[in-house]
Amino acid sequence: MNDSFVLPIADPEDCGMRSDQFDRLSALIESHIAEDKHPGAQVAVARHGKLVYNQTFGYAGIGARARPASDETLWLLYSNTKVITACALWILAERGKFSFADPIAHHLPEFAKNGKGHITIAQLLTHQGGFPNAIIDRAAWNDHALMRSQVANFSLEWTPGSRYEYHATAAHWVAAMLINAISGEDYRHFIRNEIIEPLALEKELFVGLPNDEMTRAADMHLVELPAMVTDPISTSADFRSAGIPGGGGYGTARAMAAFYQALIHDGVLGERRIVSPRMIAFATKDWTPGKLDIDGSAVHFGLGPYLRGDVEIANGLGGLGSPRTFGHGGAGSSVCWGDPDSGVSFAYVSNARQIEPWNMWRRDLVSNIVHAAILN
Repeated sequence: MNDSFVLPIADPEDCGMRSDQFDRLSALIESHIAEDKHPGAQVAVARHGKLVYNQTFGYAGIGARARPASDETLWLLYSNTKVITACALWILAERGKFSFADPIAHHLPEFAKNGKGHITIAQLLTHQGGFPNAIIDRAAWNDHALMRSQVANFSLEWTPGSRYEYHATAAHWVAAMLINAISGEDYRHFIRNEIIEPLALEKELFVGLPNDEMTRAADMHLVELPAMVTDPISTSADFRSAGIPGGGGYGTARAMAAFYQALIHDGVLGERRIVSPRMIAFATKDWTPGKLDIDGSAVHFGLGPYLRGDVEIANGLGGLGSPRTFGHGGAGSSVCWGDPDSGVSFAYVSNARQIEPWNMWRRDLVSNIVHAAILN
């Protein structure tokens, strides 16, 4: 493990946290691995700029690809990537490059096709754009001219702004093309130059995995009863290099804990600033008041992350968490969040896409263990 990591290591008790809770967290994760819920996992907790807990468990692969996971292993972040992509847009907005009230078509004129001319960037980031099931071809993952053409051809499924429905990947393909158009550079490069490198996370967080880092990536696995199988898509080189903006980032748990440390401390980590306090407050307020998910539950979404709010399970952010806690989950496998009221950030990543409701239940358990560790 790199001793020069941006977060210094501290004892939990010195940071107002209970170490016995972290022992319980380790035991819970080890029990899930013993039950074959996933081959491996990694978890990190930070508070007020210090790393108080960081552990790696189990294996990065199975079968012929079996190998122990290590602190250097990179884990597929799935939709945790969405907040990183959104943060790139926050940065561009505060530099005066666009307004969140702008129609997307002001910056991507061809996006106006098929009745999409009035969809705003705010609606895009809050899953109110109206095209939740739109997809692009695999050939476009690493061909951004083709990607831009294909997102322009997305068709509406319902009236933009009329409802909420989670856009699993569709919205963030558009967000990536907005970053390209507004910044004038590849969104992956912009994210690296303006977020990852300023936070000194360039060896532990990637949106677009370089060839020389691919051997560090844990395999993702799918639950296909009675066995667990290695996912052939996410283990492919084109997937890993693509940096899919809504679900293809890779990182360590402590890198994500550090990223959220910056977000919950007014955009600063150490002496490094990536975004302003006003922008973070703007992006992490509830942009979906009164909106309901397809299951009838209340939705509390910001411009990228979702919020703890007042819902019972809180999308895995932990029922014990402050209502202002914000973060995201990754498809059946992970959850990362920051609590601006306590100064605590948490990242839990694993390498199997588990099914619901077990996945959401598990994420709530691990998050609540961490919330309960906070003493002041």
